[in-house]
Amino acid sequence: MHDRLGAHHTIDDATLDSIIDEHERVTLPRLQRLWAYYRNAPEPVGSTDSPAPRVRYQQERGLPSRLTGRAHDPTLDDRLGARREVVIENDIAWRIQAMVDFMFARPVVVLSESPDRAKRERIERIMAEVWHASGGVSLMQDIALVGHVYGHVDLLLRLDETAILAAGDDPSKIARAVRIELVQPSRGVPVLDEHDYRKLRAYILTLPSKHSRKPASALRRVLGLGASESGSDRSIEVLQPGLRKLRIGEAPARVERSALLPAELPVVHIQNIQQPFRYEGVSEVEPLIPLQDELNTRLSDRASRVTMQSFKMYIARGIEGFEKIPVGPGQVWATDNPEASVEAFGGDASSPSEEKHIEEIREALDKQSGVPPIAAGVVRAKIGNLSSANALRITLMGVLSKTARKRVTYGDGITRIGELLLKALDRAGTLRTEREDRRLSLLWPDPLPADPREQAAAAVARRELGVPEDRVLAELGYPRTRAPDTAIHETATHTDRKE
Repeated sequence: MHDRLGAHHTIDDATLDSIIDEHERVTLPRLQRLWAYYRNAPEPVGSTDSPAPRVRYQQERGLPSRLTGRAHDPTLDDRLGARREVVIENDIAWRIQAMVDFMFARPVVVLSESPDRAKRERIERIMAEVWHASGGVSLMQDIALVGHVYGHVDLLLRLDETAILAAGDDPSKIARAVRIELVQPSRGVPVLDEHDYRKLRAYILTLPSKHSRKPASALRRVLGLGASESGSDRSIEVLQPGLRKLRIGEAPARVERSALLPAELPVVHIQNIQQPFRYEGVSEVEPLIPLQDELNTRLSDRASRVTMQSFKMYIARGIEGFEKIPVGPGQVWATDNPEASVEAFGGDASSPSEEKHIEEIREALDKQSGVPPIAAGVVRAKIGNLSSANALRITLMGVLSKTARKRVTYGDGITRIGELLLKALDRAGTLRTEREDRRLSLLWPDPLPADPREQAAAAVARRELGVPEDRVLAELGYPRTRAPDTAIHETATHTDRKE
């Protein structure tokens, strides 16, 4: 990270290029490695002119040279003369996907804490429209995926200020003028406050260039993993409080000033898991890489052993032409040589230490990630009798507790981007709000299936305790258009009848 920018200074071109060069040289290789281990995408090896070109998966880079045949330089893809059978089982990807599913399998509702009921309902409608227009639950899943892989993710609030001023009080028009954008850490370069690592002085985005010497694929461009561009072809966007500067190649920079957010940087930083005194969060992929390499190594060793021992082989002595005689059931071999013999060897044999070692690696992956196989639907006998929701929660305690912890960081980022939007709408006169009106909270769905009858009974109890009916209905997932004083009881009665 960088702290070269003072509180009231802009970044000159030389400093800007230096910051980005350092990012591409130091930070980007690490980020690319994290994504490579998650995605494990195949890449062609050797000549592409052959009718069946070979591929190598990204995780093969972590295998020893005795398996891959790359004895000296692991970057050489065509030195495969001594290559053995390689087995890659990507235990990282399904664990990351399970974590994302526990976070955002269903939509998260943004709620207003405004004391004014009418204003609260209007704020919630605007938030729902803006998130839906920006991608809705798909965007939230992308945010979680990028954050889990890289350890952190940034959200950018894009505003069409002219359209916002003309939108009036129409939530749909406001949503069309606003976009919440996901920024990959491989593309975004933060410039930190020299006195506080939690504060941003500026934010730099490297943009795909049409004049790049090595055009990257569509996937790599989206992920920010394209080929590094020269300074003359580089396109850069610099965001500072109330200021946006866009530089494309050698053309003069275009500077725009914000009237709606004159003193705020429209960027919100989210750590996947909080890491004290560091801007970056903790990646879910990084601690799993050594275990994944060990698992792939042992699986490849086992595949070689099984290949060598699965079939019996024979040594024949004193039988002429034995190499031409077929071997099969009922086959008779005859010879006049009294010294002749046929000796069989090979055949699969048990290797309990090997199986035990592989099982312990899998258990280590479970403990390190907090995601057991049952989270992906793999039920094993040793998990016990899951006869109740509480038993299932105990079995999934690791992933549930980690999900609850990450809801704090992701939820804080989602509410802060919403508060920035409300501040901009207030300055535009579209939606007048005070500080207490701009407080937001999130309604998270239960990651585990719930009993509808228990949910309805709990809703009735909460309503009798004085919880506002619109809040209780939102927790049940119902629209807030039901008649007052009857909706909750009708829900409970209908659920009882259905049961």
